Amino acid sequence: MLKLGPWCWSWKSLEATLRGTHFRASSAFHRDGAQTLAGGREPLTGGIRASSRRQQHTAAAEPVEVDVKRLEEEDDGIVEVQMFRHKARNALGHVFVSQMRELVSTLSSDSSVRVVVFKSLVPKVFCAGADLKERALMTDSESDLFVHGLRSLMTQIALLPMPTVAAIDGVAVGGGLELALACDLRTAVYSAQMGLIETTRGLLPGAGGSQRLPRMVGITLAKELIFTGRCVGGQAALEMGLVNRAVEQNQTGDAAYREALSLAREILPQAPIAVRMAKEAMNRGSEVDISSAMAIERMCYARVIPTQDRREGMAAFIEKRPPQYTGQ
Repeated sequence: MLKLGPWCWSWKSLEATLRGTHFRASSAFHRDGAQTLAGGREPLTGGIRASSRRQQHTAAAEPVEVDVKRLEEEDDGIVEVQMFRHKARNALGHVFVSQMRELVSTLSSDSSVRVVVFKSLVPKVFCAGADLKERALMTDSESDLFVHGLRSLMTQIALLPMPTVAAIDGVAVGGGLELALACDLRTAVYSAQMGLIETTRGLLPGAGGSQRLPRMVGITLAKELIFTGRCVGGQAALEMGLVNRAVEQNQTGDAAYREALSLAREILPQAPIAVRMAKEAMNRGSEVDISSAMAIERMCYARVIPTQDRREGMAAFIEKRPPQYTGQ
């Protein structure tokens, strides 16, 4: 029988748990070579490769809370979205959301990106959800507009043309889980805590969670989880179909990320245009009747027929060799 696990911790105990995580020195993230986006940094389509590089910011400048890292060599085509708003546990504040929106917008038009992995650099946390300190200062109308912007961001992530994977190495609650739900695939550690806890704060999931969770785990189970505000661990999430893979945490605290990277590496060799069209066919087809879905599939299929990759795939099969796809 599926075990749903305990209710989410109280906010005080959750805060205490998160507060116990260790802040990583900023120098650990100032490694040379990555293409960067947020906060007016270099565009992803530049020529810089390898691991992440943050620009230096003055005290008056906007802090960098989201970054990207383009992998290289055998992992060329995989891009990581790195979240590191340490003091607020990646809470969805104005700066974080603005930088994420800019970053995702740039990724959406980059045909060289084959898989995107969303990961946290904050230990034991994927994303702790809404920034309640910021939210408390908003008027009702400001709060409504901000949540509308959050909903728009999650849709923007869901509409990325390439596959996306969320690596949940810790807490993913409220808007944090909604961010993960906007991705195509999810990996998690058994010790992770995931839940749409908004009803415990007098709210309901407002960034797509009330719609995406039922489509993922079924309406009845989704209602139970949302009505109760309950959190589940990685094993229960795997059993209910909330995540694709669940693993034991490792000593470095990044087991879900490593599993997400392994999953990305399985996708990477496949024909990128075909993968993108398959994603579009499934996403669009799941929202309409079967007859309309078949028409969508036909349109997507028609777009891969004239590609060089399709001809390469056929030639490789006949010649009994691995295909070399170029995305053309």
